[in-house]
Amino acid sequence: MEKIDPRKAFGKAVSEIAGKNKDVVILSADSGGSSGFGEFSKAHPERYFEFGIMEQGVVGIASGLATTGKVPVFCAIAPFVTARPFEMLRNDCGYMKQNVKIVGRNGGITYSDLGATHHSLEDYAIMRMIPGMVVLAPQDPSEITAAAKAMLEYNGPVYMRIGNEPQEVFLQEKQFEIGKGQVLCEGSDMAIISTGLMTAKAVKAAEKLRKQGIAVQVVGMPTISPVDREIIVEAARKTGRILTVEEHYTEGGLGSIVSEVCSEEYPVPVKRLGIPKVYATSGPYEEILSFYGLDVDGIVRAVRESLPGMEYGNG
Repeated sequence: MEKIDPRKAFGKAVSEIAGKNKDVVILSADSGGSSGFGEFSKAHPERYFEFGIMEQGVVGIASGLATTGKVPVFCAIAPFVTARPFEMLRNDCGYMKQNVKIVGRNGGITYSDLGATHHSLEDYAIMRMIPGMVVLAPQDPSEITAAAKAMLEYNGPVYMRIGNEPQEVFLQEKQFEIGKGQVLCEGSDMAIISTGLMTAKAVKAAEKLRKQGIAVQVVGMPTISPVDREIIVEAARKTGRILTVEEHYTEGGLGSIVSEVCSEEYPVPVKRLGIPKVYATSGPYEEILSFYGLDVDGIVRAVRESLPGMEYGNG
């Protein structure tokens, strides 16, 4: 099956919407071409603004443009649009409730070979702490397209994380609903709740586990905040135990959110699979995922280790 660059899928989706909505403007910090806006910058130079490497200033300018009725979209490398300008995101966008769209590309460890400075493993945690900030992590190219549309229709600040590794389309095209998850595989032995690029691997892991006699429910969660509390509680009630899978630190992200919901609504064991809180190693992307147990076999192993009498290798 053909794989699609998520950055190109995103750039194409936003450019098509911007072609019809003249209020949409694109902001770049020396990253427009890599973010998929090369054609847009040529077709609409009056709505494309290049600022160079000054992400803090770009966020402030985006907030100012929003006060005039524009819909600014600022896309660049994920840690440089979240960690670097956090104060401006918190005060200019969040506190002022501005209609600004921030997109972190090369999220997680997908900028694998450039090392820890270019990894974004805390973005879910810090962005969800901004009151009113919507945090999205679409799971395949078709969902990126749908999420881009929903993001631009939503009135308020939004952060979306996308990767850069080419991805297969595995989800059916449908309207993206902010704040809603989806059951992708049925099962009652355990629930896997995943987000972003990890969901495709979670589905493959569930298929592998089914052949071993283990029926796992998979819940895809493309909205980190506001999270779908109802679907989390339903998964907890049905299966009695949950594994969260994310390309993020195990602390502060989806795993912490699911644990918070379960502790308040329906307590069950929650195992969090992600990156430990270290400066992650560098190297080929798939090898790093395998090193941290975030490949298909790693997810299978985590499920089996969480089920009594189902240690890895016994099935």
